[in-house]
Amino acid sequence: MKKIAIYGKGGIGKSTTVSNISAAFAKQGYKVMQIGCDPKADSTKNLTKGKKIPTVLDVLRTKDKIELEDIVFTGDLGVLCIESGGPLPGIGCAGRGIITAFEKLEELKAYDKFKPDIILYDVLGDVVCGGFAMPIRGGYADDVCIVTSGEMMSLYAASNICHAVKSFEKRGYASLKGFIYNAKNIENEDDLVHSSAKEEETKVIYKIDRNPLVQRAEDLNKTVVYAFPDSEMTSDYVNLANKLLQGSI
Repeated sequence: MKKIAIYGKGGIGKSTTVSNISAAFAKQGYKVMQIGCDPKADSTKNLTKGKKIPTVLDVLRTKDKIELEDIVFTGDLGVLCIESGGPLPGIGCAGRGIITAFEKLEELKAYDKFKPDIILYDVLGDVVCGGFAMPIRGGYADDVCIVTSGEMMSLYAASNICHAVKSFEKRGYASLKGFIYNAKNIENEDDLVHSSAKEEETKVIYKIDRNPLVQRAEDLNKTVVYAFPDSEMTSDYVNLANKLLQGSI
């Protein structure tokens, strides 16, 4: 079972990228589980036709006893979709919500029941507090990738995530594999991203060029891989997915 945590600044296109990677794996016959670790709970919506699924924390607030079918939903191409959710606005810690969700999935033996080949954690990376670092430090993920563009705040967040991952890596936890470069077509972007990767002593795993098919697919509440299976953009996501799986980066 391959376990990959994908971090990135909010609004960088991380969830879109993760959902398309999930779909790319599933398209090739792998059993995939995607776990959204953002209190907005919108990681999997392009796999569930735009429908926001009940989150683990929402269900825990309304039911004393929950079953896996209450929190695990099958999306396009058979991807298993889970959203950790977050606390009520102004109450509680979003990071703690991720920890609670992970503990509940273990308690219900989700991984034993579904036996996924690949688990993808979609994690907000603006703040790497204890909860948001859970996929790294809790032993849940093998590898960590960071989605970034050449925008200043995106690279700033990527740098913070790099430092967090490396501090845990020294203790035998997940290792940093590099940047997934989600291009925004800003001036000198290639140089900015590659220079940042070099400074952080990591590498650019793959560049995803800006493509109008991404927005067209999202307008349909679908991934590019599902909506436009024969497109060049789908081939890009499949190539990226295979790099992540094979470790050829």
